[in-house]
Amino acid sequence: MNAEFFEALALLEQEKGISVEYLCEKIENAIAIAIRRDYVGVEDVKVIIDPETKAFEVAIRKLVVEEVEDPANQILLDKAIKYNKKAQLGDMVDIPLETKEFGRIAAQTAKHVIKQGIREAERGQVLKEFQSREHEILTATVMNNDPVRGSVTLEIDHNEAFLLKSEQIPGEVLVPGEKTKVYVVEVTASERGPKVMISRTHPGLVKRLFEIEVPEIYEGTVEIKAVSREAGSRTKLAVWSKDSDIDAVGACIGSRGARVAKIVDELGGEKIDVVQYSEDPAEFIAAALSPAKVVSVEVDPEGAKACKVKVPDEQLSLAIGNKGQNARLAARLTGWKIDIKPESGFWGEEE
Repeated sequence: MNAEFFEALALLEQEKGISVEYLCEKIENAIAIAIRRDYVGVEDVKVIIDPETKAFEVAIRKLVVEEVEDPANQILLDKAIKYNKKAQLGDMVDIPLETKEFGRIAAQTAKHVIKQGIREAERGQVLKEFQSREHEILTATVMNNDPVRGSVTLEIDHNEAFLLKSEQIPGEVLVPGEKTKVYVVEVTASERGPKVMISRTHPGLVKRLFEIEVPEIYEGTVEIKAVSREAGSRTKLAVWSKDSDIDAVGACIGSRGARVAKIVDELGGEKIDVVQYSEDPAEFIAAALSPAKVVSVEVDPEGAKACKVKVPDEQLSLAIGNKGQNARLAARLTGWKIDIKPESGFWGEEE
């Protein structure tokens, strides 16, 4: 029985990746609980399951006494000597349970514990796996869509994950069977297992896509300094090169725009502005308002991270963008409050 038992555990380890030691520990604890339940009053139970020696021992431990007051936990010396010839008063003696006695308990308990242990271990493994990939991109397969909640069920490495409607790119339709990339925002443990927050709207998705697509970023020569995004519409990315001979913006865009085009396709046509980062706030703000041209940037001398920007009159709408989007993204990218005015004069001011 022992050989078959340990062979079954070894097979589980191969198929499920759950260590034999983990399962043995769980089964030991559960058998001890089951024996206490079946042998009423017993307090001390010894259960040893050793996968190395393939030993399977179960015993009830009793205290050697002169007079038994608690039969479930005490034993007379003359009887104790049968189990341990060196037994003395005050010693604890192990009274082995025969296989027939605990076999039924062990079989039922082991079956339950193995199932429970597999679930717990799998949840633990999934948690560790996802935690190790937090803030990374994973490729998922679309399984189905929930027409009521709008969420999408995805399969990631044989595990299910839910992409909430709020984390989906507006207007994007994910078709069952197709592959899609998601960003792991956060992974937390819960009673029902790992809770994985995944997103296709998070700015981190764009950042990681560039790291995958642009070797200079992956190697560390080009650095992404900031990202601001309105998913499904537009993203601004500020980049900087450690090597003066390497054009950071050009590296990200690629020859004839090939690199950025792949990312745009992955994001369903979302526009991406790659701009040059600068330690000089005026230069950075001017670049952030791309594709509009900037005439001047006047930084608030009081250090309030606010500025006034002048643009050519004909570029005003471009600088502000549709519903203020370009100016809004530039402000998020730089961390500055940007007040945009036409070159011909300031709006709302009296002559």
